[in-house]
Amino acid sequence: MNQSPPTLTESALRGIACKCPRCGKGKVYSGFLTLRPACDSCGLDYAFMDSGDGPAIFMIMIAGAIVVGAALIVEIKYQPPFWLHAVLWLPLILATTLLPLRSMKSLLIALQYHHKAAPGRLIDRAPK
Repeated sequence: MNQSPPTLTESALRGIACKCPRCGKGKVYSGFLTLRPACDSCGLDYAFMDSGDGPAIFMIMIAGAIVVGAALIVEIKYQPPFWLHAVLWLPLILATTLLPLRSMKSLLIALQYHHKAAPGRLIDRAPK
């Protein structure tokens, strides 16, 4: 299989679609956020995939800005009771964090693959 590496745009689109970062055909997940061991299509070993807490942090920051901004606008404009705030904002919090989490995690994994990210290493230097 001699194919050119994907462009940055292709890698990002493959990540958002939760597809293999190399071939774009195989699935990345076997469960909601459980990664497969390898690609079904091209055989890419997914052992390198480690997005850590990055996707969750991005989603928390984005969702926080959306929900807090909306809650402040509603509070200032209408001053509803607190129970109505809970009814309004809890579903929005769940929708803005859980729904895009799979795609965000897969996007970060695809970008890791595209940029050939690897763990940091110390450089051995001779004493001066």
